[in-house]
This record gives sequence, structure tokens and C-alpha cells, in this order.
Amino acid sequence: MKRVRENANEFGHCSAVNKAFRSALYPFYKGHKFTHFHSRLMGLFTRLKALDTIHKRGNRSVAIGIGQADGFKLLEQFSYTPVCNVRQVLPFAFDVSSANMALTLTDFDITQVDFVEGATHIALTYGVLDFDFDDLNYTLHMAPPLVLDRSYAGSTLTLEPDTLPSGIGTALCVLGVRFYQEVAGALYVLNAKDSVGITVLKCL
Repeated sequence: MKRVRENANEFGHCSAVNKAFRSALYPFYKGHKFTHFHSRLMGLFTRLKALDTIHKRGNRSVAIGIGQADGFKLLEQFSYTPVCNVRQVLPFAFDVSSANMALTLTDFDITQVDFVEGATHIALTYGVLDFDFDDLNYTLHMAPPLVLDRSYAGSTLTLEPDTLPSGIGTALCVLGVRFYQEVAGALYVLNAKDSVGITVLKCL
């Protein structure tokens, strides 16, 4: 019974983190429903919780796990949206400035972007999520989105947040992609399972 209580306590903790984290990321996928998103994130937070070697089983926390050697690595390498892998959609070099947290994509070539079927435009949404994994408070500092069509000719893209984190918790540099189709001069969001993607590029 003791082990059952311990597991239940930690499961409840991970569930609370999961709910707050999905809410924080909502601007990146507003109006879209991911298949198994909740369960996938539960797997991530369970692994992060397991990195906590300070507390005894039953009281381990995600926040302590993130502070361990592999914590940031798990957040950055996790495949948040495997059906729409942002790094495959945008196969370019990413650089996040340590000064202003601006994201720069170098050697950009629109012909190399992996457009989904029917898409005429891609929107890039970048923000720095200041997330407290203890108290589950957060603020999201967004850059103005970039919407590009298939004829875009630029070779460098820069997205800079309008505001910077104040140190609530861990700063996660998040990049989202979303595809649109132009019809009669208006853009309509595509909601196929492979048309929305999210990734964490860097943790600070």
C-alpha cells in the first residue's frame, strides 16, 4: 500500500505540471487537438521527476529533476509533436541569443521547408516561456509571428520577443509552426495532424 500511495502522489504531481504546461503552450496550438499529447507529456514529466535524487520516492518533483544534469537535455530533445517535427519541417541552423533571446534561422531557403499537402503558407511562432515548475506559475514572452509563402526569398529569419522573462522559473525557448492555405486572398488554418508542430529549442 505504501508504494501505491507513493506512486499516486507522484502521478498527481506530474498531472498538475502537465496541465499547467499544456495551458502555457496553448498559444502555439490554439484550436488544434493533438492525439495523445497529454500522455506523451506525462511520460516526459515522469522521466524528469525520476531524476530527483534529493527526495524520497513519493515526494520526488519535476522541478528538482529539471535542475539535474540531464534535465534541460530531456526538455530540449523530447519530441513534442512527432507527426510534425519542427526540426524536420525547418532543416536549418537555429541560434538563440543569450542577450535578448532572439531566435535566428540562418541559411534559410523556403524551398527546403517541408510544406504539408495543400499548404501555401507557413507561420513561425516563437516565444520564451518563463515557467515555474514548483508553483506552476508562468508567463509567455512572444515575438511577432512570421507568415511566409512559398515564394519567400529571404535567407535569414529573426524572431525577437517583445518582452523578456523576469526570472519566474526556467526559461524555455519555444518554436511553433503552423500551416495555412490561401483561398481567394484569405488564409485558412490547416488542422491536419501534421500541420501543427512545437519544439523546445533551448532551456536557460
